[in-house]
Parts: sequence; structure tokens; C-alpha cells
Amino acid sequence: MKVTFLGTGTSQGVPVIGCECDVCRSLDYRDKRLRVSVHLEVEGKSLIIDSGPDFRQQVLRERIKRVDALLFTHEHKDHTAGMDDIRAFNFMQRIDMPVYADERVLRQLQQEFSYIFTNATYPGVPRVELHPISNQPFEVQGIQVTPIQVMHHKLPVFGFRVGDFTYITDANFISEEEKEKVRGSKVVVVNALRREPHISHFSLSEALALLEDLAPQQAYLTHISHLLGLHREIETELPPHIRLAFDGLTLSL
Repeated sequence: MKVTFLGTGTSQGVPVIGCECDVCRSLDYRDKRLRVSVHLEVEGKSLIIDSGPDFRQQVLRERIKRVDALLFTHEHKDHTAGMDDIRAFNFMQRIDMPVYADERVLRQLQQEFSYIFTNATYPGVPRVELHPISNQPFEVQGIQVTPIQVMHHKLPVFGFRVGDFTYITDANFISEEEKEKVRGSKVVVVNALRREPHISHFSLSEALALLEDLAPQQAYLTHISHLLGLHREIETELPPHIRLAFDGLTLSL
């Protein structure tokens, strides 16, 4: 499996519009964070988790020429706003794009992208094939995917485990039952918004405590805001097996 971090930033991205903090003015490419998304290449298939407002830019940057399915963690705009850009893959692949998400999320997509689902569509609109999922393992193009239900304040969100890789974003609580689905993963990705506590995201210390409990061989932090600090400085504080993810980082499992 090859994993590529398409984006590792929070809902505003980094730099934040109008901000003059050290992180937003940093020239380090690792401090430039598009909205959070990840690309998985596994068993010859190409899967993307979340298509935020930077989706087009991310796909072009990584030269992704094929997408076999799109998975959504939840319905917030920083995770869904770029779905219109799957049109290019419709044209190239001559398929309706399979989209996997909780039924609540699919309903929200149908509302926000209503022009896709109307009976009077016009040429060139995205074509999608909706697949509702629940908190049970499912298959995507023959790939086994295990959802991990986490809480984003009061909103249920899905993380996903594929093989030895687990990806969790936009969470501030994981039950013991759901943690069991993660245990044994070689690589775990989890959100770490900032140092200070937050109502709907893990802070840095909370993310590190969770990872100590889950004990993966390697872990990466994502969904990072400018409030966490400079990449080069935070990295020096982390245990050797835990790193900050950054846009364009690739992993081979």
C-alpha cells in the first residue's frame, strides 16, 4: 500500500487568510497545509478519503490519474466541498464515481450538490454512485475497509482502517470498543489540532496519549492548525515513532 497525504491542514488551511503568525509566514513547505485528505493506492486500486475545497489542486500536484472510489468521513465542507471535481475522472474513466459514506452524509451531499441529483441534469455535471455504509466492515473495489466510529464533539464521524493502516481525523473521543478495531495497525494517523484543548478535536497531548494507548509501530498527526506551531519545532518534541504529517508526504506499507 502507498499512502499520500493530500492535505494535512484544518478547516481554514495554513496559512490562514490575514494571519501574520510565525507559522503562517513560514517559508518551510511543511507549514503549508491544504485541507485534510489522503490518497490510498492498494492492490491496484486508487481510493481517496475526503475531497475538500483543495481537491483539484491536490490531485494535480500528486498527478493522480485515476480514482476508483471516494470515501467520506463526515459532511463538513472542508471534507466535501471539492466533490464537483470528480467530473474529470468521470470523463477519463467513463464511470459514475462510487461514493461511500454514512446515510446522513449522503443526504447532506444530495442537498449541497442538488444539481447532481436533479431529474433535469445538464451535460457535464458530476456523475456519482452512492453507497451507504454503517459501522460495519465493507468492500470497495474488492478492498476490505473497516470503519472506526469516533466523535467530533456531538457528531459521529468515521475513520477508516485498510489493512495495517488506520486513518482518523476530526475526532475528540474514541470509545474502547472502537479502539479495538484500530489495535494492531502498523500505522495510525490521528488529528492533533493545537496544544490547547478544543471542543471537537484532539489536542496535541490528547493525541499523544491516544497513540500511547494504541501503540502502533508508527504514527502521524494530521488536521493541524497554525496554532500548533512550526513543523520543525513540534517535531523535536515528539517520540521517535510519531511524526507530523505534511502535504505530499508518502508512506509505503
